[in-house]
Amino acid sequence: MTLTPTRRRFTVHDYEQMGRAGVLTEDDPVELIDGEIIQMSPIGSRHVAEVHRLNRRFTQRFGDVALVSVQSPVRLDEHNEPEPDLALLKDRPDFYAAALPTPPDIFLLVEVADTSLEYDRRTKLPLYARHNIPEVWLVDVNADTILVSRDPTPSGYRTSWTVGRGDRLAPLAFPGRELAGVELLG
Repeated sequence: MTLTPTRRRFTVHDYEQMGRAGVLTEDDPVELIDGEIIQMSPIGSRHVAEVHRLNRRFTQRFGDVALVSVQSPVRLDEHNEPEPDLALLKDRPDFYAAALPTPPDIFLLVEVADTSLEYDRRTKLPLYARHNIPEVWLVDVNADTILVSRDPTPSGYRTSWTVGRGDRLAPLAFPGRELAGVELLG
């Protein structure tokens, strides 16, 4: 009898059990993508600075209408629990203690890319589109630009454009709360 090797996709439940058992710790830079545990790129100082900058701007501009979540997981489905760099979430009295945010809770996800640009563009953006995340910003710290993606479809985002330091941008959910590109980019 010949056995053919097969891949085993992990579920969110499996992934969380690994955390509870100590197989994975909060210090492990991993996320669950399409049932696979993916080691994330090391975070450099430019990436950290950009996340801090965005966190400050988002908290100032949207903190009264949304919860600003920083590098925390969102549950997209049974096999996907990514950790976007920032998220604007619907406010909940329990601050998501009872359950992680799911797609209906998400106004905007932001990924900051220094060394992970191609992975974010080819893997994460299509993943977010498939799960009907209404808007994603991909901040490219090397090009000093933001790729804005909206109108999700099962095959990707229908609308995308690039914003630079001289442009203005508002999340789809809060069109009256614009930010200048210079406020968002390092």
